Amino acid sequence: MTSIVSAVRVLAAAAAALLAVTVATPPAQAKAEPKAPAEFVALRSVDPTIIQEMRYPTGHNFMGEPVDGYRQPVCILTRPAAQALHRAQTQLLHQGYSLKVYDCYRPQRAVDHFVRWAKDLDAQAMKGEFYPLVDKTRLFADGYIAEKSGHSRGSTVDLTLVRLPALPTRPYRPGETLVPCYAPKADRFPDNSVDMGTGFDCFDTLSHTDDPRIQGVQRANRQFLKKTLTDAGFVNLAEEWWHYTFKPELFPDTYFDFPVATRSVAGH
Repeated sequence: MTSIVSAVRVLAAAAAALLAVTVATPPAQAKAEPKAPAEFVALRSVDPTIIQEMRYPTGHNFMGEPVDGYRQPVCILTRPAAQALHRAQTQLLHQGYSLKVYDCYRPQRAVDHFVRWAKDLDAQAMKGEFYPLVDKTRLFADGYIAEKSGHSRGSTVDLTLVRLPALPTRPYRPGETLVPCYAPKADRFPDNSVDMGTGFDCFDTLSHTDDPRIQGVQRANRQFLKKTLTDAGFVNLAEEWWHYTFKPELFPDTYFDFPVATRSVAGH
C-alpha cells in the first residue's frame, strides 16, 4: 500500500509541475504585420477623384487569382508621388479626363507570388488574354517577371486615362472567354479607359510606349498620358505604356513588404 501511495504522490507532483509550466508559458503570439513608414499614404486621402480599379486583389490579372499581400483594393503610395498624381489629376479634370490606377505600391510578397507563378509552367489559365504570343518559359528572360519590382519602393504606379463622365467597367467573370489584350478595343475585355492600343499588363511588345505599330488615336492617347505625367515629375518605363515612377524616389533602395490595406497607413 505504501508503494502505491508513493507512486500516486509522484504522479500528482509531476502533474502539478506540468500544469505550472503550462500556466507559466505564454501562448504563442501571431506575428504582427509590418506597417508602412509615415511617408506612405492612401491615394484617396490625397485625391479622392482619381479612379481606382485595383486588379491584383481580384482574379482578373495575368495569374488568374488574387495576389499575396493585397488585402484591400486600395492604392498606397509615398506622399510625394500621391501629391504629384493630384497635380496631374487637377489638370486633367479641366480637360475632361481622369486618371485611373490599376496598381500602386506592391509588397515584396506579391512579387514573390509572381515569381512562383512564373516558374509553374502548368499555371497558364490567363494566357489567352495577357500573354497569348509569349512562351511562359521566356517570362524572366524577356523581362516580364523579375524578383524585384520598383513598385515595392512606393513611388511607382500603373495607370491610364478615362474620358469623363466615366462609365462603369463590368466585373470579370471567372471562366469567361479570353480575348487577346492587343485585340481591338471593342473586342477585348471592356475597360472604361481611352484606347491605348493594348489592355493593362499586356505581355507583348505592342505595350512598349513608343512602339511604331501604335498610331493614330491610340498613339495620341499614350503621348497625352506621358506628357501629363512627365510634367508632374514622373518617368515612364519604355516597355509599359501604363508604368510611371515619380522622381526622385523617397526610397530608391528599399523594397517594402507591408500589406496593401488601409490599416497599413492608418493615421498617416
